[in-house]
Amino acid sequence: MNLYRTISEADASVETLYEIQKSKFITHIRHVETEEDARTFIQSMKKKYFDARHNCSAYVLGERADKQKSNDDGEPGGTAGNPILEAIKKNGLTDVVIVVTRYFGGIKLGAGGLIRAYGHAAVLGIEAASCIEMTPFTELAVTIGYDLLASVEHWVRQENIRSEEADYAETVTMHLLLPPAEVEQRLTELRDLTSANFKAETGQTRRLPLPC
Repeated sequence: MNLYRTISEADASVETLYEIQKSKFITHIRHVETEEDARTFIQSMKKKYFDARHNCSAYVLGERADKQKSNDDGEPGGTAGNPILEAIKKNGLTDVVIVVTRYFGGIKLGAGGLIRAYGHAAVLGIEAASCIEMTPFTELAVTIGYDLLASVEHWVRQENIRSEEADYAETVTMHLLLPPAEVEQRLTELRDLTSANFKAETGQTRRLPLPC
């Protein structure tokens, strides 16, 4: 399971504005996970800005960023959608859609000017969003006696190990979240710390959103 970067789902309303040569470029960026969601968002922006000259877009999907698409929406070929797509790729993001709406200001920017303007507008949107890294963690359930609880809790705090709420019964079961590559190392440390007086059960590996 690989780590990948995206933006927070809470960033549904991110909007930025860039003006050059009297043209206005309005950028909207959103977290999406399917092509249908990406297309729906693009269509909603076209509907909202129906009076704009262009609503150009790009999206990247999948944990391997292997689904990519861009649209120039009437701008000269390669001058709008591709610069938006490149901005997403250069920032290492996936599961992201960006729409850049252009209100023409009456002054032509030329192909090079359009490429720079759309690329810059996309970057502004990305910078305004909250980048997160979907990071794999393996669940490790560690069961110990109460006589060992204080020392194990101290170890967890000292090592900055992520954990979820413990279960308290006749014994204590602590639910640790570890990078997959660290599981064996942590089990070795626990054996040394408790003289092997614990039980451990490895659970699922899942991704947690961490700030970039």
